[in-house]
Amino acid sequence: MLFQELDLIEPILKALQTEGYTQPTPIQEQSIPSILQGKDLLGCAQTGTGKTAAFAIPMLQLLSRPHQNTKVHKAIKALILTPTRELAIQIEESFKAYGKNLPLKHLVIFGGVGQKAQTDALHRGVDILVATPGRLLDLMNQGFINLKDIEIFVLDEADRMLDMGFIHDVKKVIAKLPAIRQTLFFSATMPKEIQVLADTILRNPVKVEVTPVSSTAEKIQQQMFFVEKNDKRGLLLHILKDKTIETALVFARTKHGSDRIVKDLIKAGIKAEAIHGNKSQNARQRALTNFKAKTTRILVATDIAARGIDVDELAYVINYELPNIPETYVHRIGRTGRAGLSGTALSFCDAEEKEFLDDIEKLIGLKIPVTEDHPYAMSWQSLLAGAAEAKAKGKAKPARGARPQRGARPERTEREPNLSGAKKTPAAAGKKKWFGKNKSKPANS
Repeated sequence: MLFQELDLIEPILKALQTEGYTQPTPIQEQSIPSILQGKDLLGCAQTGTGKTAAFAIPMLQLLSRPHQNTKVHKAIKALILTPTRELAIQIEESFKAYGKNLPLKHLVIFGGVGQKAQTDALHRGVDILVATPGRLLDLMNQGFINLKDIEIFVLDEADRMLDMGFIHDVKKVIAKLPAIRQTLFFSATMPKEIQVLADTILRNPVKVEVTPVSSTAEKIQQQMFFVEKNDKRGLLLHILKDKTIETALVFARTKHGSDRIVKDLIKAGIKAEAIHGNKSQNARQRALTNFKAKTTRILVATDIAARGIDVDELAYVINYELPNIPETYVHRIGRTGRAGLSGTALSFCDAEEKEFLDDIEKLIGLKIPVTEDHPYAMSWQSLLAGAAEAKAKGKAKPARGARPQRGARPERTEREPNLSGAKKTPAAAGKKKWFGKNKSKPANS
């Protein structure tokens, strides 16, 4: 199928052609017709599936028609609520690209920066608002934003909102929306609380499910390295001796850990920067821009800060530490192998992380090949003995059926800094050589 077959208006088709897009992804093909018909939609889709365009394209077309609120020229007609600054910026850039030939005004707002430029833009009038919860509630409380004229509401990355402790903020926003509206709800996973929220705010939604969270892209080559915790630094430097790895996104579990890895890499003469919640917005954007331009070779990120990072032709993702939530592993490695390209995901596993690996392999339904051809290889015997010792000491994660509260999960303790005046709820508690050039060919779209 081509975009021309989706009954899109000419200004949008021209913009898509300029962007080089001819064929919609599965989620776009399934979502766009239903959204154009004004139906609510429940989308279960992770990043990398073309989700943003799936809602941005039909929204632009709907909003280009005469509005219900024709008397209120400056009223906000559409709201997209998303958990992180990076994802909010990315979404607004998509609206800018696909709506370049339309007279609609869009704005992105988030915390961590001064609000004057944002409030000035709101005063001039905005049709489409992309926002993170904290800054949105802050500006609502100050009287700069009124949501009574919203016609389309998008809740994006709902499960991550829950992870970051924003779910109560989300409910406050929803309470201010008009009862009659079109709602588009997207989440990579559907835990019980998110399902309840979806059932509450959606009306007879069309359900679209693309690339279940348990799946990993076929074109991603996954490799596991068993290594002592104290040897991870040496292993990372050993791997990065391969000059065919032009850039790599490295995942750490904590903000402090991210900074420590960056210091080690810089000390070894490797240009690296960190991106996490303690960094200012300007620092985060600068690090991401440098990484995309390949002036920075290694970008070290925490899971929350990396949410929404979309880097073309990213060939390598390295899990310096395994996540203790298996779905997070799928999200991480999904940063590579995008848009039809192949990619490589390298993961380090120490004894304390063995249970995390077991959960990951259970979720994705395959055994990740183990690479033993490296100078820091740890034997199976040592790994299992260490894992048993860690479990006995209570260091490893309990079995999947007896998980700790959210506050005890390292990945879930970081959240966007509350730099607004809005009140926030607490944060939710076989042998194989790895090296060689990564060959990839772009897909048609």
